[in-house]
Amino acid sequence: MRLRIAAVSAATLLALTGATGVATARPATSAGPSAVVLTVTQGEYGATVTKAATLSCAPTVKGTHPDPKAACAALAATTGNLDALLATPDPNRFCPMHYDPVTAAVDGVWQGQRVSWKHTFSNACVMAATLNGNPVFAF
Repeated sequence: MRLRIAAVSAATLLALTGATGVATARPATSAGPSAVVLTVTQGEYGATVTKAATLSCAPTVKGTHPDPKAACAALAATTGNLDALLATPDPNRFCPMHYDPVTAAVDGVWQGQRVSWKHTFSNACVMAATLNGNPVFAF
């Protein structure tokens, strides 16, 4: 069992090292690699993942996100402050006042630095109103 755990850990480490560009011979961009996992979870403690997407913005733009170019541009516009993803809620959108928490999260590497960000909204309508068309969580 220990040998299997060690083999899986070594394989994971090798995969992550290759994904971040550490083991490649080509020069890294000045900002460094950017690859994140985006999730939306439901419930008090975010126990149920309802949506997830991968997004790589550097060295190439790709991932399972439906519009990776727009999502990468929106993340770049935050200049590293991911709280900037949150907008002033749309004043013309009315949401029910019931508590059914939803959490949006970004985890991975952004411009060569480890990032882990999350924000919990009281319900999905409040999340949609607060993100107000932001393409990062439009998947």
